[in-house]
Amino acid sequence: MNKKILLIALSLSGALYCEAQVKKVVKKPSTPAKKVAATGVIIKSSLDSVSYAFGYSIAQDLKSRGVTNLNFALMNNAMADVFKESKPDIAAEQCQQTIYAFLSSINKNKFSGVMEEGSKFLAENKTKAGVVTTSSGLQYLVLQAGTGPKPKATDEVTVHYKGTLLSGKQFDSSYDRGQPISFPLNQVIPGWTEGVQLMPIGSKYRFFIPYQLAYGEKGAGQDIPPYSVLIFEVELIKFGKETPNVEPKPIK
Repeated sequence: MNKKILLIALSLSGALYCEAQVKKVVKKPSTPAKKVAATGVIIKSSLDSVSYAFGYSIAQDLKSRGVTNLNFALMNNAMADVFKESKPDIAAEQCQQTIYAFLSSINKNKFSGVMEEGSKFLAENKTKAGVVTTSSGLQYLVLQAGTGPKPKATDEVTVHYKGTLLSGKQFDSSYDRGQPISFPLNQVIPGWTEGVQLMPIGSKYRFFIPYQLAYGEKGAGQDIPPYSVLIFEVELIKFGKETPNVEPKPIK
């Protein structure tokens, strides 16, 4: 979620939309025609047109983020304060925090089903034979025990892996690509950084990673929704600086 939400009105898409709105309601910039908006407000200048278009664009953006209602009078006052350079009623930093918390709560409600499914799965899974749960909440199952040394977080590791959602849908696999990948262990999701350090060379583990140790409330692209518990099967081949530098994807 972008914390710089206060700049949404200045986004390129908003600007393009506003330009389109102006073209709709202004025939000639030098001699603007009067137009009565659906609200009853008379639009009689290009400034009126672009003002309305900006408001419309901002509202559309907010609505797309799940915002359904606001105190429009206060919103208008806040915008006026910015343009008049008046002292704001709420500090800019607090505004950012307030917006982030509000949009985060909307997002949690939207994906509450995903969160509930994940919590239920992890609660049941930890009772299964062989499954170990660490203090962070990471769960793992040893599929193949290795006997070699274990890597540190600062090591570069070479692994084969497969990643799936709880539904069983696979979102990535180095096996399918036909080659392992190498990456610094401290530059991937926390569940990987913690889990792979538990693995001796030659071992294969299955990790059950809570969303807090995976991609969190943001998710990753179209394949991994926000708040998703992820399942990875990981085979540690080797570690050390001598490993080839192959960019990991999508684990980053």
